[in-house]
Amino acid sequence: MPGQNRLEDGGRADALRRAVPESSALAPGFICIPRSSNDNWLGDPEPGPASELDCLRHVLAPALLSAAEARGREVGTGADQALIRSGVIDEDVYLQALSFQTGLAIETFAEISRSDCPLPDRYLSRVAQHGLLPLRQRGQLFWVVAPRGFTARRLCRLAAAYPSLRDRVLLTSKQNLDQFLLRQEAGDALGRSAANALGRRFPALSAAPAADDTFRGRGIRTMRRLAETVLLSVMLTLTPTVAPDIWSSALALWFLAFIGLRLVASLMPRRSVRSPARIPDDCLPVYTVIAALYREASSVASLLQAIGALDYPREKLDAIIVIELDDLETRAALARLGPMPQVQVLLAPAEGPRTKPKALNCALPFARGSFTAVFDAEDRPDPSQLRGALDAFRTQGVDVACVQASLCIENQSDSWLSRMFAAEYAGQFDVFLPGLASFGVPLPLGGSSNHFRGIR
Repeated sequence: MPGQNRLEDGGRADALRRAVPESSALAPGFICIPRSSNDNWLGDPEPGPASELDCLRHVLAPALLSAAEARGREVGTGADQALIRSGVIDEDVYLQALSFQTGLAIETFAEISRSDCPLPDRYLSRVAQHGLLPLRQRGQLFWVVAPRGFTARRLCRLAAAYPSLRDRVLLTSKQNLDQFLLRQEAGDALGRSAANALGRRFPALSAAPAADDTFRGRGIRTMRRLAETVLLSVMLTLTPTVAPDIWSSALALWFLAFIGLRLVASLMPRRSVRSPARIPDDCLPVYTVIAALYREASSVASLLQAIGALDYPREKLDAIIVIELDDLETRAALARLGPMPQVQVLLAPAEGPRTKPKALNCALPFARGSFTAVFDAEDRPDPSQLRGALDAFRTQGVDVACVQASLCIENQSDSWLSRMFAAEYAGQFDVFLPGLASFGVPLPLGGSSNHFRGIR
């Protein structure tokens, strides 16, 4: 994709001040996209002062705290998230200060086992989505909360109004919560679900061997094998002179039909779509970006730089990188990049095949966005791609579940073969697919830069 923004390393306080515009009036007739359905404590933003910053009054400069509060109002999230996502303060450091201020203890899961969580395995994915985990110890039920959105502000007010909550509510970081879910039996459950859930829930959509041994399942498999045997027998009985003619005619008709479809779709006139008004930051939903990597140590830095350059508030950008347990080179490359508060790195469980679909399935329970995008290691998304995808969802009907971005090849000057490859991609994504979309039929996805509407 064209266009990459450089990441600036200016002062944190100045960066927060620059991020707050003088006005954010809503355009007439503008429809605000709902906020993420996966954030804690759904509903309107928490009004009033940013009490979540009281624990930092004697730690950070007043100007920095004021800038964080203004930034929180601008993007529609807590001021603590503005500080954490900007890299001003580490999440664990902030939780320590919040714990001291509210009296809520911190749970590190060092002595917690799977048996302490009363939830069945099938509900573990909900824990990652909502950042809320029940634990039962010594006959009492505790709630472990990973603050996000306005959670910290509400916790400050609830702890002050109801001191008894301090004995029942615990704080934790998102990283500690996710690591607990991924290890031991919880990780096995999530891994089995990622590898086998499609074949178990929708066997007709899965290429895996049929897993049901019911009478109906055995009957369907028997009828399929019988039909294949009859077809093969018919083909073998045909004379050698007739069979090639039949196959040649069938393949020629199929080829001509496909070429005709491509020609008609390419000649379809393009509908002019009026660009909708730019969505203010406080009305933007949380957007999840997932990239499944395997042995991509040389590409991970450029990918994360491109993700960081996206024209989207960091406080509402949920970036997830999924890597395999044995991919030590990519893990080392990520570690060399240093702290990345806006990026979450997940290690895919060893259950099942080592494939991109399984890795993406492992990441889905941890996605908290209302929309999800899938990138590859070699992708360099245009900075406006997320907002462009939202505009496409807004201008289309609610039955549109996926938006495919146009894929461009950047190495067309390397060789004759790369130029042919670039020309093929340009014809596919800029000519054929837009025409095919005008027919209202399903589109073949490119496997990257796909944007999906959340259905949870």
